Amino acid sequence: MMRDLFESVDMAEMEDVRPLAERQRPIRLDDLVGQDSITRSGGFLAEAISKDRVPSLILCGPPGCGKTSLATVISHQTRAHFEPFSAVLGGVKDVRRIVEDAQKRRMRTGQRTILFVDEIHRFNKAQQDAFLPHVENGEITLIGATTENPSFSINSALLSRCKTLVLSPLEPESVRELLTRALQEEREEGRDLPDCPEEVLNWIAHCAGGDGRRALSLLDEIVQWAVHTGMAVLDLEQIQSEWTDGGPMNYDRSEAHYDFASALIKSMRGSDPDASLFYMCRMLEGGEDPLFLLRRLVIFASEDIGMADPRALQVVTAALQAFQFVGLPEGAIPLAQAVVHCATSPKSNGSYKGLRQAQRAVRDYPLAAPPKHLLNAPTSWMKKEGYGKGYRYPHDEEGGVARGVTYLPDELAGKRFYEPTERGYEAYVRERLRDWRGEADS
Repeated sequence: MMRDLFESVDMAEMEDVRPLAERQRPIRLDDLVGQDSITRSGGFLAEAISKDRVPSLILCGPPGCGKTSLATVISHQTRAHFEPFSAVLGGVKDVRRIVEDAQKRRMRTGQRTILFVDEIHRFNKAQQDAFLPHVENGEITLIGATTENPSFSINSALLSRCKTLVLSPLEPESVRELLTRALQEEREEGRDLPDCPEEVLNWIAHCAGGDGRRALSLLDEIVQWAVHTGMAVLDLEQIQSEWTDGGPMNYDRSEAHYDFASALIKSMRGSDPDASLFYMCRMLEGGEDPLFLLRRLVIFASEDIGMADPRALQVVTAALQAFQFVGLPEGAIPLAQAVVHCATSPKSNGSYKGLRQAQRAVRDYPLAAPPKHLLNAPTSWMKKEGYGKGYRYPHDEEGGVARGVTYLPDELAGKRFYEPTERGYEAYVRERLRDWRGEADS
């Protein structure tokens, strides 16, 4: 029978329409899984909720870690009016309207307003200024949720007026707890569900990649498919054949780009080829531009290896040329070779430090000129003025070195910018320089 367009809809019936992740939103702090350091009894947040004194908060963490769920818990456990808002769908004009309503509500009933702004980083820093006066004077309590680093994406003035809570990706144990609870509650609601073996829950938890919402959505899809096909017990092999996606890569190129690049560089600097290869592959699998990786390797080969292994720069530039020639997927092979070479090379930042010190000297001595003996004298006047006088031609000297000659400007005579280490090839450079400078052991 067709439903009359004006016929009231039973809310219990509507309950089935909502996604499983939405139906599983917790309403108590104890029900939020995987964030014990934030939700623990007696902690800051539990006390603030119990006293109905929740301050303005910035909740940051990866997708599906519980930011919106935490805001939902606060909405259920405080007496404040809760106003959800999406920075993706709304603008500053909507914020002004919400603030005006909050002011009227407070004057009329004394009730505070909690404004929950999802994806708050979508507002640029100028737009975020719209919250500042109202947070400062207490007209609203702001709870902003972001997947990005708040120190980069949130206005510093606003950030200083909020307490930041960092939520972590859910551990597999927490995801399994979430899935088990969902199945139990769905059955208690009278839904006839297939049996779900532990191995299936483990597989879903693995595929979720720390994202509780994704885990619940995947479980929901699998259960609906199983019910439709008449499967009484979920079979992992069949499920894997239907859902070939091995799970999302937790790699947001707007932020993880820099986090994983930092991890790669520091792993190579720490001479760990295994960690270096892992981060390289993680970035490639996450869709990173391989040329970005190769550019970082070119810098690393000079900055962190330098003269300890001059071949490193050759290997990296050859890998760059090889990648441009073959592309992916085979281009990952020379890229991996370059990463391993960099990780296993002796390290020295001597030439890099020398560069920085020489740059500083150039700024500190902007008028420093070369000694006259280094200057050419193409005219008689210049010869008369002493240009080129006393220049010693190194090839005519013993060992090809004019010992004792000063090449730096007079103001910088005796300065040392490059100090070679005793690692790798640079140890030989160190000994040569000591000999040429007359510093070798007698």
